[in-house]
Order: sequence, then structure tokens, then C-alpha cells
Amino acid sequence: MAWILDAPVRHSRRATTWAACLVLGLGLAGCSAAPVDRPTPTATATATASPTPTEVAPPALMPEGTAAENLPYFDSVITAALAADPNVAGRSYIDALVAAGFDKTTMEVTADTTTKGEPADTIQFSVNIAGECLIGQNGPSTGGYHSVVAPLLATGTCLVGATRQIDW
Repeated sequence: MAWILDAPVRHSRRATTWAACLVLGLGLAGCSAAPVDRPTPTATATATASPTPTEVAPPALMPEGTAAENLPYFDSVITAALAADPNVAGRSYIDALVAAGFDKTTMEVTADTTTKGEPADTIQFSVNIAGECLIGQNGPSTGGYHSVVAPLLATGTCLVGATRQIDW
């Protein structure tokens, strides 16, 4: 019989608990912010300017410039000579540089042949500009044409070792 007397109390506790949960749940729901309408990104076409090609001036000799400033011109002259004849000899390098405006009296070139009369594996040539050296080198042992700006040697020359006399 005790359980019969407890039944109304149990039901009223249960109802109170449910009511409390319902009130609490509704209260919390009221605290949350309403959903914000966020704009949806849309693709829009915009005009983009395409870069206009700018014409680059070809390199030119700068008689008062440094060796580094003249290196692009030096390279362009030698590259053109090699395009005309891939088997250019030492004299041809010097002649091409003179025709391009470099001073022949400041140039050096190595021999085209070895002491045994065989073709040289590489030919080096140089121009002394403002106390610095433009040095070019070409041949099968070097993998083609290469150039560099280097300091003048203590001897006052650009190339190490024996060079050809430029007497033409």
C-alpha cells in the first residue's frame, strides 16, 4: 500500500521535472541569436588589363660604362658571330668586337691551335674596360660560349698565360 500513496507524489515530481526542463529549454532557445542572412558570393566579371609588351632596347656599347654595364653588348656581339659561324676562330672574335666599337688595343686572344698544331679545345678573348675585364670563352671543352666580368690581373692583362699578338 505504500506504493499507492507514493504514486501521486512520484507523478507530481515527474511533472515538475518535465516542466522545469521545458521552461529551461525554452529560455535557452530564446537566448540564442536569430540566424543572420549572409550574402552568398557571386561571380562577377571584371575587366583586367592585359600588360602591354614593352619593347626592350638592344644592348649598346657604353664607352664610358663599366665592364658589367657592357657585358650584355659584348655577349650580343659574340652570340651574333657564333650564329653566323659556329666554328669562329680567334681573329673572328676580335674582328667582331672591333666592328661593334670595342677598342682593339685593349683586347687579348688565345691561340687557335695547340703547340702540336691541333685545334684548341677552347679560345679565350678579352677586352679591358675601365680597369676590368670582359672575358669570353668558347670551344667544345667548355660546352659552348661563356662570359664573365673579372678584375684586371696584377700584370695589367686579362688573360693568364700566352696570348696571340693582335697585329692585323
